[in-house]
Amino acid sequence: MIAAADFNITKAEHSKLNDINLENIPFGKYFTDHMLEVDYEDGEWKVAEIKPYQPLLLSPSLAALHYGQAIFEGVKAYKDSEGNAAIFRPMDNFRRFNISAERMQMPQVPEDIFMEGMRQLVQMDSKWIPEQKDHSLYIRPFMFSSDEMIGVRPSEKYKFMIILSPTGPYYVEPMRIYVEEKYVRAVPGGIGYAKAAGNYGSAMYATAQARKIGYDQVLWTDAFEHKYVQECGTMNVFFIIGNTAITPELEQGTILAGVTRDSAIMILRDMGYQVEERALGIDEIIDAHKAGTLKEVFGTGTAATISLIKELKYKEYVMQFPIEQWTAAPALKDRMNAIRYGQEPDVYGWMYKI
Repeated sequence: MIAAADFNITKAEHSKLNDINLENIPFGKYFTDHMLEVDYEDGEWKVAEIKPYQPLLLSPSLAALHYGQAIFEGVKAYKDSEGNAAIFRPMDNFRRFNISAERMQMPQVPEDIFMEGMRQLVQMDSKWIPEQKDHSLYIRPFMFSSDEMIGVRPSEKYKFMIILSPTGPYYVEPMRIYVEEKYVRAVPGGIGYAKAAGNYGSAMYATAQARKIGYDQVLWTDAFEHKYVQECGTMNVFFIIGNTAITPELEQGTILAGVTRDSAIMILRDMGYQVEERALGIDEIIDAHKAGTLKEVFGTGTAATISLIKELKYKEYVMQFPIEQWTAAPALKDRMNAIRYGQEPDVYGWMYKI
């Protein structure tokens, strides 16, 4: 592991924290005092810097702006009741980050830069971690191609960075979801399993159309038949049918292997639910709703955590759910939060202490 001396560290002269109230803070609006930055050139990673948060000076010919070689991760840090900070499952994000890098023909970021850089950065700005319920410090590692030339090929230079943002809930209210039939998020053989910037940019149009008719997000379906559900907006999705939790499988490569998704699967099984990772068609969902066996629908994600879905609309068929009667999703969220905030033992070994 890299030692502290191997990072060039420059501390901010003044903290912006004095000007910000961390209570009920919106998602992704404010950023902490420091950031991590390291360049990849000549086939190797240079010395990492932790320095005051500041703008970047970039060339108009920057390769990432033209050809989209850009990936990112979402991670969160929490504080327990005694003020101790810990990061939730960062090694899983590290591994997924490099899976995305491989798919996008970008260099692998070494574990010592990613993990130790994140640890030191969060430690420096640990006062920014909110202590209120459903609040956390959002950690955004990202990498983009930084060649200053126009040409369709993998870049020879890259920049890896980490920035931090104190945040409250991503979705404040339960969501209304529109089942998308025309536009697609991902296809087998594509980059759906990578956390690439382009996946999110290409999703914005369909989401905007859904919002025009009063829905918060879209539930994506497969590209061929528009029959099998995939992700829900920026989240993985779960359906409780009877005593079984069903979530779409990962094998097709069209769905992000969510860290929160994986955590939810483990906790749901420990709660006594059977969990199935498989293809799930919209017809099966509608049949379960008509039969009264579709009990709950919710999304999972780093930003969203556990987000309740109160309505699904497919064609002219609308499914509305009495979320106040739900038991699985609220219990799952409570259990996950109890581990994150140090209110119960971390039996899964998820929390990476600072």
